[in-house]
Amino acid sequence: MRHDLLGNVALVALSTSAGWIGWSGNVLLLPVVAAFPVLWSLTRTRLQATAISAAYFLAASRGLPQGVANFYSSDIWPGFLLWLIASSAFVTIHSVLWTDRKGWQKSFRYMAACGAMAVPPFGILGWAHPITAAGVLFPGWGWWGLSAMAAGLAIMVTPYRPAAATAMIGFWLWSAAEWTTPILPTSWTGVDLEMAASLGRDASLEQQSALIELVRRQGPADIVVLPESALGFWTPTLARLWQRALTETGTTVIAGAVLIDAKGYDNVLVSINADRPALNTSAGEAVPPPAPI
Repeated sequence: MRHDLLGNVALVALSTSAGWIGWSGNVLLLPVVAAFPVLWSLTRTRLQATAISAAYFLAASRGLPQGVANFYSSDIWPGFLLWLIASSAFVTIHSVLWTDRKGWQKSFRYMAACGAMAVPPFGILGWAHPITAAGVLFPGWGWWGLSAMAAGLAIMVTPYRPAAATAMIGFWLWSAAEWTTPILPTSWTGVDLEMAASLGRDASLEQQSALIELVRRQGPADIVVLPESALGFWTPTLARLWQRALTETGTTVIAGAVLIDAKGYDNVLVSINADRPALNTSAGEAVPPPAPI
């Protein structure tokens, strides 16, 4: 009994470490998350699988409560609740699909869990998904790299995991040796706003004027990037306001906005500069907003 308890504690601790270290913000540590499928496959009961899945995902997404609090200028409890709700899908999928069968049966089950967590409604590819490490292990490989990572994860839950782990570690070391730190072009400037609950909700002229003034204060930057939903609802009138404000500045603004049509709405990025018309003046009707990207 004591041996089983220590084993369970060790698996939970290792799973927590995999999520914490892999999603620490250091991109070269991302391949550590490949340890999760190994730990998942080593569990002996469904309850153990549930525990190590919860430990991994909660550790990987630990920044969510504080992020929600900062975004909405609220206390931490709504973010904490969202953190638990978001983890429930990951934990449920990996618990339901867990099996005590050995070999490729377990591999098929794990790949089914990966597939379910790659697309809505259960998940979204990239958020704590181990396959995201493909970008580090196989940089520049495209779909081949994604396929290689998926195959590696599938083998990690089988008795052949030592061979897969050895190959991944080799690619990891090779990638780290060749890695170059991305350099942000000097002509690009990102603006970190503190708009709290007004982000995307305040459609007043005062709010847009404040954003325009903020962009102008960035100096001679060629491209200024604003956050998601910074502009709120995108309309031809708003497009004209920004186009005129950017006249003679030589600046292009890339910002998040919301487009509404008969089918609903889309969160988009729009590119705005003084040379891009917002209205078709000859026909007297609105044309699509400037260059959604």
